[in-house]
Amino acid sequence: MSTKRDYYEVLSVGRDATERELKKSYRKLALKYHPDKNPDNKEAEERFKEASEAYAVLSDGKKRQIYDQYGHQGLEGAGFSGAQGFDDIFSSFGDIFEDFFGFGSGRRSRSSAIRGSDLRYDLNLEFMEAAFGTEKSLSIEKAETCPTCSGSGCRPGTQPEACNYCGGTGQATRTQGFFTVSTTCPSCRGKGKTISDPCSNCSGSTQVLVEKVVSVKIPAGVDSGSRLRLTGEGEAGIGGGPFGDLYVFINVKEHEKFIRKNTDIISTIQISFIQASLGDKVKVPTLEGEETLKIPKGTQYGETFRLPGKGIPSLRGYGRGDQIIQVQIVTPMNLNKKQVALLNEFSRLESDKLKNKLKNILKGTAAS
Repeated sequence: MSTKRDYYEVLSVGRDATERELKKSYRKLALKYHPDKNPDNKEAEERFKEASEAYAVLSDGKKRQIYDQYGHQGLEGAGFSGAQGFDDIFSSFGDIFEDFFGFGSGRRSRSSAIRGSDLRYDLNLEFMEAAFGTEKSLSIEKAETCPTCSGSGCRPGTQPEACNYCGGTGQATRTQGFFTVSTTCPSCRGKGKTISDPCSNCSGSTQVLVEKVVSVKIPAGVDSGSRLRLTGEGEAGIGGGPFGDLYVFINVKEHEKFIRKNTDIISTIQISFIQASLGDKVKVPTLEGEETLKIPKGTQYGETFRLPGKGIPSLRGYGRGDQIIQVQIVTPMNLNKKQVALLNEFSRLESDKLKNKLKNILKGTAAS
């Protein structure tokens, strides 16, 4: 008869436990009984093995089904003998130990290639440049692979040497109990190599700062806050890693005549009260020169007119916004005697007009 404890009891979960619940419980027990936290403690080591074996079974759908139906004997009949040691446990649960304890079995390959850093450039544009697009040359300082040593960090004609501390593996290992724990080598910082004769140009850093001019096309319709990404125009990677990217952040200056609202632009024109009363045709500025705008009779202060398709091009590549023109009526100043007399006559006529209108209303009321 088997002397092993029930796997559900070992992990302190119910028989209907989900995969997430199993993993959570196992992590808790693994942390509690891990040999590194319990040196020379045989009981903790056995509890750790027991929890690992239980999780190995219950996290596997087929093994769990056999165990639920036939127990430990069913598993033995199917050829499962439990987790025996370091390699077995880590090959099954490497992701758990790396996430939870910060180390792995040391069997995974490590790459020394590091992606280059991204760069940011803040670009100020004139209003018209943003509206219709332009091309700019940006001068940026960035790290690039040293041309003298081609990124090796060594004086030309020499080569890096294997790290004496880790033997060129890039990892320092130590054994405790039945575990062999691997960490990044403190001497070479995981590179596996050291430089005894560094390059005189980059001092062994493999990179140098350079000034580079980058050309960027600004599409029509960009606005403040727009961001352009230039792939591969960032800093060079290390150890053969890819270049980073350059991000261009746009800031658009204000215009003296136009205010932007999405793809529409807003402008104002001033007309006299004579033009507003009698109507007129006036020239108005647009993004592409002057246009003739018809002012209808009786136009009121603040009234707006729309010029379709005279706004900002869409960033999506089709269509344009409109130009919205707001009317301001200017009151005349410094009138001469004749103008004053004419306005007084106009005022009298308006007063008579109002009186006649009122009389007609009253007559109509009396007749009814």
